[in-house]
Amino acid sequence: MVGLQPSEVPPTTVVKFLGAGTAACFADLLTFPLDTAKVRLQIQGENPGAQSVQYRGVLGTILTMVRTEGPRSPYSGLVAGLHRQMSFASIRIGLYDSVKQFYTPKGADRTWPNITRNAIVNCAEMVTYDIIKEKLLDSHLFTDNFPCHFVSAFGAGFCATVVASPVDVVKTRYMNAPPGRYRSPLHCMLKMVAQEGPTAFYKGFMPSFLRLGAWNVMMFVTYEQLKRALMKVQVLRESPF
Repeated sequence: MVGLQPSEVPPTTVVKFLGAGTAACFADLLTFPLDTAKVRLQIQGENPGAQSVQYRGVLGTILTMVRTEGPRSPYSGLVAGLHRQMSFASIRIGLYDSVKQFYTPKGADRTWPNITRNAIVNCAEMVTYDIIKEKLLDSHLFTDNFPCHFVSAFGAGFCATVVASPVDVVKTRYMNAPPGRYRSPLHCMLKMVAQEGPTAFYKGFMPSFLRLGAWNVMMFVTYEQLKRALMKVQVLRESPF
C-alpha cells in the first residue's frame, strides 16, 4: 500500500480546513508557472497589429519569459495566489464533505442532483473527483489509496479544463484588455468569435490542462494524506495510553 491508510475516526472540520489549505498551497507552488504560461497564451493574438513577444507551446512560453523577463517571471503573483488558496481552497474543499453530508438524506446512496445544484462553482473539480472516486471504489478496481486518488484527481482536472476553458479565456482577455476595448464579457466573447473563430475559446488548452490536472493530482493526493496524518496525530494525543 502507498501512503497512509484511512483513519477509523472521521476527520474534524479543523483537520479538513488545515489540510485543504496546505494541500492547495503545495499544489500552487509546483504548478504556478503553468498557470502563468496559460495566461500568456490566452491573450496572445488579441491585438494582431501590436508587435510583441510570440509564445509557442508551454515549455517555449516559460523559456521565453525567463529569457526576456528573468527567472522569477513564471512565479509573478505567487504570494497572492498562496493567500487565495489558503483562504479560498480551505473553505471550498474543506467544507465539501460537510455540505455533501448535509444534503444527503439518511441512508441514501445517491445525492448527485443535490450535490450538483449546490456546488455549481466546484462541480467540475470537487463533484467530478468525488464521483470518479466513488465509482472506482464501488467497482473494486481500487481501494481508498494513492492510485485511486491519482486517477480521480486526473479525471477531475481534465473535466474542469474542458468545462472552464471558454469562460477562463474570456475572463483573461476581458481583465487584461485596456479600458474601452470591450464593453462587457459578452462583447469580448462575440469579438473573439468574429476575429479568431470558436477555437479561440480553447487557446492555451494544453497548459490549462497540465496546470489543472497537475494541480488537482497534487492537491487531492496531498489533502487525503494530510487528513489521515492529522487525524492519526489527534487520535494519539487523545489516547489515554
